[in-house]
Amino acid sequence: MSTTTSLANSDCRMYEARYPEVDTPVMIQVKEIGDVATHVSLLEYNNIEGMILLSDLSRRRIRSVGSLIKVGRIEPAMVLRVNAEKGYIDLSKKRLSEQDVQICEERYNKSKLVHSIMRHVAETMNVDLELIADVCR
Repeated sequence: MSTTTSLANSDCRMYEARYPEVDTPVMIQVKEIGDVATHVSLLEYNNIEGMILLSDLSRRRIRSVGSLIKVGRIEPAMVLRVNAEKGYIDLSKKRLSEQDVQICEERYNKSKLVHSIMRHVAETMNVDLELIADVCR
């Protein structure tokens, strides 16, 4: 297996499940802010795309979307719906509690550390990261 193959496949999901469960907080990165929704990547799930309706950004009245969310920012969001067949994931920021935020950030930081170790091992051994993940399961 070539080095380019293992590096190309080094971005993978941090958990066994392909999609997150409903009512689970996940870490997202904002990709684009539209007129009715914000498009994001789910960092823990191989950067699959999700969407937050602007009405789900805050419990308060929104005067400026730019003051609430910015492109490139990494933050937690709650999973509302998952349609695995179509690959749609609807998220909400307003349904997050402070406890959800704390749990999500702690889980993400631990998962990121484990993922970086596994990625380093995969690159050092010149093996696909998915193969190492399968062996660890």
